[in-house]
Amino acid sequence: MSHPRQSIPSRHVAGRSLLVGLALVLSSGLAAAASSKGCDGGGFRVLGLSGSQSTTVPAASVGASFLVQGKYVQFEVDAATFGVRNYLLTGAANALDMTGGVPTPVFAAKTPDHRGATLTSGVDVDLKDTGIELIREGAQVTMKLQAKDCANGGVFQMEVARADGTATVFTHVLATHPSNPSLNAFYFDNRNFRNREGDAVPYKDTTVVVTPRVNFGNDYSSKFVGRDSPQVATRLSDANCVNAIVRRDGTVQKVSHCGLTSRWEVSSGGRMGMVFGEDATEVAPPATICTHKCQAQNQVKGRSTVLGAPFPVAPADRLAPRQ
Repeated sequence: MSHPRQSIPSRHVAGRSLLVGLALVLSSGLAAAASSKGCDGGGFRVLGLSGSQSTTVPAASVGASFLVQGKYVQFEVDAATFGVRNYLLTGAANALDMTGGVPTPVFAAKTPDHRGATLTSGVDVDLKDTGIELIREGAQVTMKLQAKDCANGGVFQMEVARADGTATVFTHVLATHPSNPSLNAFYFDNRNFRNREGDAVPYKDTTVVVTPRVNFGNDYSSKFVGRDSPQVATRLSDANCVNAIVRRDGTVQKVSHCGLTSRWEVSSGGRMGMVFGEDATEVAPPATICTHKCQAQNQVKGRSTVLGAPFPVAPADRLAPRQ
């Protein structure tokens, strides 16, 4: 049975307003990016709920963590922070499967640093078709998770809004398989983009210039490729992970990015998304800067150039260290 939504205390209105405004563009991006073929038969179960419904699960019924289970995707949520652990592609059969039919761990953790703030409200749950939206609030911070239960495309994003308007650092840690090293995920500098760096390629009714691209993949499946997708967020360089990447003209560029982790400073009202497959290797302009009353203006709808990714990835292009 659905519970009536709890009213939102006034201290949360600013954070909720930011997230709702941003959702107009982000939810459209998720839906557009994930092809219906990749979502065939998908749908989530969470906190004892399934099927299309919109409700609020009382805080007392939430627990310390909970599982979001889909046909193609599953992940755990830390209730106090809305950090995500053990994001997995299940390997369920699908025309757009990237896993080769094998359960494939992607991220060990996506952790927001709320600097001591916690989420304490009930959890708003919206389930519809293959999508899910989860919102939880605290005195200082509001978090929203959106996901699609699909084998490919734009499938996940997490958003933050703080009462003080300051940024939040998200730390992403890729997954390591406990027994099969070929399934260990790693970040790499995409050679297909390096070899076209500076070229103007078709995009919609104009062109866009190819710039370097960092993706993640593994050594098991040639189809498995993903990308961190920021909006109003900036990656923090890591001086402990400086890689020398050879450019197409033979010169060397220093890339300060680790092979296992990435850290992002996300503005209040901004988000970190994750895309798979062609969405991860298309050449398109960066998302527009928007945190309020955004419109769905970043949809590509198949009108971009897709450069793909090499497999296997050359050792020289794997970002190191992977630790």
